[in-house]
Amino acid sequence: MAEFQSVAKVGAVPEGQGRAFSVAGKMVAVFLLDGEYFAINDFCPHMGASLASGYVENGAVMCPWHAWRFGVKDGLWLDNPKSNLRTPTYQVRVEGDLIQVLVPDEA
Repeated sequence: MAEFQSVAKVGAVPEGQGRAFSVAGKMVAVFLLDGEYFAINDFCPHMGASLASGYVENGAVMCPWHAWRFGVKDGLWLDNPKSNLRTPTYQVRVEGDLIQVLVPDEA
């Protein structure tokens, strides 16, 4: 059964940026936007670049390799939202001074 895992202390992810962490064998990009944390799969589904290192603006992260944009809240590919292409998203919570992420078990 999957459980929340601590990835970093509050303050480790600067406002408007992302950081990558290993959680349950997956690389997860954690972003801080307007004081709220969000987590998505760190690997761009196009070519595998780290989304945590991408440019963040208006609730979206831009892949550093080919500029594909994904919503950090819902993982939706914003360049073609009708495609319904998404990168997985994960639950995030703050417990005390720790940022925690829940990566569900694979079916």
